[in-house]
Amino acid sequence: MTEVLLGHPGGPFWKNRDEGAWGIPKGLIAEGEDPLDAAKREFVEETSHMPRGDFISLGDAKQAGGKVVHVFALKSDWRAADFRSNSFEMEWPPKSGRLQSFPELDKVRWFSLTDAHTKIHKGQITFLDRLKLSVK
Repeated sequence: MTEVLLGHPGGPFWKNRDEGAWGIPKGLIAEGEDPLDAAKREFVEETSHMPRGDFISLGDAKQAGGKVVHVFALKSDWRAADFRSNSFEMEWPPKSGRLQSFPELDKVRWFSLTDAHTKIHKGQITFLDRLKLSVK
């Protein structure tokens, strides 16, 4: 059975959200950086795991906010329980003047393709559909 690793965003905005809140670990591509190299770098930053193996490009898609996301798949048996995420700081509560640190991802989990369809952000469903076609 094909499973996909999704991450749940950390921070107060996502704390009580589940369905439609999970996403593929991702980040910004630096100028001149290869999309696969950026994907590996971002995955390490968000999970502390270095992905290795034969990558399958699932292409790119424009997200609702205008960001173009490039996604790659990889066969792996990595234990999600071993993850550690980097963190970010933001003012919280709003207008309090207090900076608090939050993990970029507060959890990661393996999902079946069916379950992932209900958990993932709407804008990333296309990657699940592409993965399903590529593993037939």
